[in-house]
Amino acid sequence: MPTFDGLRVLSLESRRSSEAATLIRTFGGRPLAAPAMREVPLDSNHAACDFAAALERGEFDIVIFLTGVGVRALLDAVQPDYPRDRLASALARTKTVVRGPKPLAALRELQVPVWVTAPEPNTWHEVVTAIDARAHERPLAGARIAVQEYGVSNPELLDALRARGAAVTAIPVYRWELPEDLGPMRNAIRAIARGEVDVAIFTSGVQVAHLWTIAAQMRLEQDVRRQLERSVIASIGPTTSGELARTGIPRDVEASHSKIGILIREAAERSGDLLRAKRA
Repeated sequence: MPTFDGLRVLSLESRRSSEAATLIRTFGGRPLAAPAMREVPLDSNHAACDFAAALERGEFDIVIFLTGVGVRALLDAVQPDYPRDRLASALARTKTVVRGPKPLAALRELQVPVWVTAPEPNTWHEVVTAIDARAHERPLAGARIAVQEYGVSNPELLDALRARGAAVTAIPVYRWELPEDLGPMRNAIRAIARGEVDVAIFTSGVQVAHLWTIAAQMRLEQDVRRQLERSVIASIGPTTSGELARTGIPRDVEASHSKIGILIREAAERSGDLLRAKRA
């Protein structure tokens, strides 16, 4: 079995923090858990309610769901004006697109048929390519498309759809914020700065941004950057890897499939050799 062989492994996962720590221990690592984000529903979500009303009037041809959390947050945001069955009925009359297995599962719970499922690694590129492949006989020019956003907007996806002639409406349903308790993150940043982290595991680009936000507040950016360059950086997929690259810390390991268990197993398998090479 692959093993970290006692390496100190930082996980910034939030919703699955306990699972990530357990997996790191299973593969012989010493976990340092520092949840880096929380998902906050929008308190007054007029955009979601406007979307539900327009959907019921038949004003969208395609609805794109990017996250399972987003599907459920949308359902909560439009209650009680649009109960689950009523919204599901309206969705069933349009074409639905999902970015991966989590929004697919959420729509199946609603018994809403799915028109297109984007394959791994489930980035916006796969979403657009999968729609193109399905819609080749009826191009997107003139199509009215709603996109459920997650935490932050995805301008590349919106621009790609608009470039194909679609009229695109973004539907924000929640945002990402820093954790209420910043203690674990601050402790993790101090540990990085002291050279006490051998492997850093990132499962979201927002984790990257939040790490640098807190490091800047603590005035430890230079120390953190210097030590991360001597650590193994593991990424769950291309989107997260892109965010790491933009901050000047390229990934050393990218999961072959965008699943946290696979990421941790593959990081365990490769980290020893990578760390020895980086610190030689």
